[in-house]
Amino acid sequence: MAKNVSIKHQTIIQPSKGWQPINWRELWQYKDLFYFLVWRDVKTRYAQSVLGIGWAVIQPIFSMIVFTIVFGKLAKINSDGVPYAIFSYTALVPWTYFSGALSSSSGSLLSASGMMTKVYFPRLVIPLAPVMSKLIDFCIAFIILLGLMTYFGFYPTIEILFLPFLIFLMMLTASGMGMWLTAMSIQYRDIKYAMGFFVQLMMYGAPVVYPASNVPEQFRILYGCFPMAGVIEGFRSILLQTNPIPWDLISVGTVVAVVLFISGAFYFRRMEQYFADVA
Repeated sequence: MAKNVSIKHQTIIQPSKGWQPINWRELWQYKDLFYFLVWRDVKTRYAQSVLGIGWAVIQPIFSMIVFTIVFGKLAKINSDGVPYAIFSYTALVPWTYFSGALSSSSGSLLSASGMMTKVYFPRLVIPLAPVMSKLIDFCIAFIILLGLMTYFGFYPTIEILFLPFLIFLMMLTASGMGMWLTAMSIQYRDIKYAMGFFVQLMMYGAPVVYPASNVPEQFRILYGCFPMAGVIEGFRSILLQTNPIPWDLISVGTVVAVVLFISGAFYFRRMEQYFADVA
């Protein structure tokens, strides 16, 4: 006599081990989750805030005022012949995006630890979501920049066609460094407390308060190893026509940004096996 035998199938998902490449197909399958995380990050950032998204403008504007007084009026730092206010704000727009995306990305895994232990999804979407969500703030600050350019008498030229590449390079750098710092912060919690100092140190290493023309010629290639140096100086060259576009800085920075992104993705994948246990 035949008997009905029910067989239960159990799917066991194990974390990747060793050096694994990015599974782009899997990331695409979870694109809806990625969009949700991006939108959630935007909403929670300004939740219960009186000024709301206005903070995206206040931070760079306030920094511009302080920098103009301290570095422009008192220290009288060279600004390549343009008013220091627009000189500094043009640099602060990409820098504020980069520093914000990097800070949010580095602590994103610890914030999402509860979700990681309950649901399976490609963990890479977590540090990449802040990189995308910060673009909202960047766009708002950039609109203000266009208004300041009009006020000071600067108008875009044909070179503005190169600006999307600099924005892409800015995002690539934030993503690569973000993946490195995110994965490291799981094992080394000190990174969370050192991020403020680290970002501040990088700001003075980038041409935010001073022009890249102050850097001696023999050190320019080394200086360009920080991709944001080429991005910031490129923004000024394209929008304010301060100097020719610094292709030397941009070229070196692009190579470094690509290396950071690829190595960061591999390192992140390698550390995935520890995320659920340590987080």
